[in-house]
Amino acid sequence: MKNLTLFVLFTLITVSQSTYSQLKSVIYNDDSQKLFGFYGKAKTKTHDNAGVLILPAWMGIDDHSIESAVALNKLGYNTFVADIYGAGNKPNSPQEAAKIASFYKQNIENYHKRIQLALAELIKNGANPNKIVVIGYCFGGTGAIEAARSQMPIKGIVSFHGGLSRNTSRTIVPITAKVLVLHGADDPFVSEQEIKDFKSEMRTAKADWQMNYYSNAVHGFTHKDAGSDNSKGLAYNKEAADRAWKAMLQFFNEIL
Repeated sequence: MKNLTLFVLFTLITVSQSTYSQLKSVIYNDDSQKLFGFYGKAKTKTHDNAGVLILPAWMGIDDHSIESAVALNKLGYNTFVADIYGAGNKPNSPQEAAKIASFYKQNIENYHKRIQLALAELIKNGANPNKIVVIGYCFGGTGAIEAARSQMPIKGIVSFHGGLSRNTSRTIVPITAKVLVLHGADDPFVSEQEIKDFKSEMRTAKADWQMNYYSNAVHGFTHKDAGSDNSKGLAYNKEAADRAWKAMLQFFNEIL
């Protein structure tokens, strides 16, 4: 309970109170591990209670994922921001985040389970189970692709500057969810070979997929707190972020 309290306090500090108050905190469980997500109800009935599951970047639930949820609520989508790491496990530095994220990438079934648990909470709180999309940023973008790879019952996924690689020992299965990848053209953390292998995988899986490249954009281009120095490989690009957001909404209109 102490770890849970600390997690909640940390979240309230990092996310503005006014933004946080627009979402409902949800405690759920993975066996003995407490998870702490956020549900947002659609402000209009425009999209027939369609739901968007949001998978945060490798630092865990942050301002960006919360703000995305609130923005989508205003557009008529129910949202749930997933807690992948669990209460008490939020990393305090990029080094810690890299270590924890690496664990989930290497133990992909654990990542799948945490996504599935969050998906269940989204539906339990009111989202239409027949109209669900999973989106994710960076590490969460990888998770969104994994939701498609593992054949979760969703209409589509959107990966914002996510990693594309997979363990090649895994069997490629048909992907029925539609796939949209939004990628910085100058992202130094995703190699050309990784992109080539991903394209080959999508073809083998007979997926309906799209991949948009954004010029002058590197990794993390949607994150306002990423700075503006592209030479570091991680930087915010407002133009690319705005274009990617619009591409996502167009994708939603198509598949939902």
